[in-house]
Amino acid sequence: MKRDYYEVLEVAKTSSDQEIKQAYRKLARQYHPDVNPGNKEAEEKFKEATEAYDVLSDADKRARYDQLGHAGMDPNQAGGFGGADFGGFGDIFDMFFGGGGGGQRRNGPTRGNDLRYDMTITFEEAAFGTEKEIQVPRHETCSECHGSGAAPGTHPTTCTQCHGTGQVKATQRTPFGAIQTSRTCPTCNGEGQIITTPCKTCNGKGMTRNIKTVKVTVPAGSEDGLNLRYSGTGEAGLRGGPAGDLYVVLRVKSHKFFEREGNDVHCEIPITFVQAALGAEIDIPTLDGQVKMKIPEGTQTATVFRLRGHGIPYRRGNGRGDQHVQVVVATPTKLTDKQKELLREFGEVTTEQQQMGKKSFFEKVKENIRDAMG
Repeated sequence: MKRDYYEVLEVAKTSSDQEIKQAYRKLARQYHPDVNPGNKEAEEKFKEATEAYDVLSDADKRARYDQLGHAGMDPNQAGGFGGADFGGFGDIFDMFFGGGGGGQRRNGPTRGNDLRYDMTITFEEAAFGTEKEIQVPRHETCSECHGSGAAPGTHPTTCTQCHGTGQVKATQRTPFGAIQTSRTCPTCNGEGQIITTPCKTCNGKGMTRNIKTVKVTVPAGSEDGLNLRYSGTGEAGLRGGPAGDLYVVLRVKSHKFFEREGNDVHCEIPITFVQAALGAEIDIPTLDGQVKMKIPEGTQTATVFRLRGHGIPYRRGNGRGDQHVQVVVATPTKLTDKQKELLREFGEVTTEQQQMGKKSFFEKVKENIRDAMG
């Protein structure tokens, strides 16, 4: 049984679009297959979160879900009611409201379905943009019959029962008088046409399954979950209807060194005790390659330095974010006797405050005692 979509994303029904987007990003980063290789449970949670976000991020889908729940998301169920049998209620609705959805003609042009393609790219490709070609399976208009469904040299014929309308009318007598209703034609199934000699290529469906090569342009500054829309690249429409759209959803791989926060990137660099104490100039990896960064004398561990303009380019507008470098002073291990001796000498000629670079814990305690005693 499916969980409630709001429960999946851990948001309230009153949550804004931005809150829903942030909740999905958090779960996507946590359960993305690239972060959890071979973890089936994480993969299922990622799919569940993606399905929930697909519905709740769309205003129309969300409204339908809020009204009808999961049943409203099933396109194969009439009106989203899960195809339940209401014990003849459908006939009553047909009688008083013209047959519900049955009065709609099905033999007119119909827009094709939209398609979704999840495309995985690297951290650098998302940052600087890239172009890729993807293979998209889709239904296309049959090249043999040009979508008619009839074999070459033949044509569909107008249904004699509904006269091409796709609907048949009937009059029923009720306690309220005679009621005229419309129902889908049982002969042509609402198509309004009969195909006596189906096309052998598409078996009379008017469409064939093919692979479409699509060139995708990823803009610089793209982020995980970004949707790229390609109008008219979805599945072909029926009876001359327009094609649907293709939505390419970007999935950005995690980086081994950098972490992204908006358009800024963060990283952690180890430095030696000597570099921290005396200062140094060290090489720092950036998205643009190695750059020099100055470590001031007396730098403390966890100090953060900023490299301006070495972050992610802005997708809209000019400029880039910054790179934030946190240094961590590494404690030496496996010292030689000579090194240990030198460190002991250093300890003898320096105070604890000088070694710590600030007042020691014990000095602060002594000061507090003196202050308390007046």
